[in-house]
Amino acid sequence: MKKDIFKTEINYIKNPEYKNNAETLIELLPDYFFEVPASSTGKYHPSFAGGNGGLVRHTKVAVKIANELLNSMIGDVFTQKEKDLMILVLILHDGLKHGDPKEQYVRFDHPILAANFIKNNQSKTTFTDSEIKFMMDTVSSHMGPFNTNPYSNVVLPVPQNKYQKFVHMCDLLASRKFLEIKFENNEIIG
Repeated sequence: MKKDIFKTEINYIKNPEYKNNAETLIELLPDYFFEVPASSTGKYHPSFAGGNGGLVRHTKVAVKIANELLNSMIGDVFTQKEKDLMILVLILHDGLKHGDPKEQYVRFDHPILAANFIKNNQSKTTFTDSEIKFMMDTVSSHMGPFNTNPYSNVVLPVPQNKYQKFVHMCDLLASRKFLEIKFENNEIIG
């Protein structure tokens, strides 16, 4: 099952209801998410994010960075509910990176697609409207200042609050080429 791939990351979420909702949403992600590299060119991600399953490994690193920071003094500015929702947003943030159905190239508007995915599947979860809005607002701005593209008319929202900025920061750090994370069976070592 797809959710088993993110068992470690789901367990960072403390609220049992949110964990169940996370499993539901992960199971609904397109199959290709679990197979493609994080970047089709390798230009914007470290080597661990390349090849088969690279997008999953990138996602796991973004979530690991978030969890480490949220369990430090930095995390003191967030409630447990906010922490749980940001972890879930990071698990889902690139879930429709190639669209749905899958397209050959990365969709620049994939943050909007992820937000719509969350909204469109609300009825399959127990999330409230305010929780859905929080996740949609946070995932849609995860590209940060990289919110325009010369090949697209879409202008993505930029992070405006501490939640959006935190999610962007974790995604950005997970994409930095100076990071080399070791994996064994798609699990982070160390």
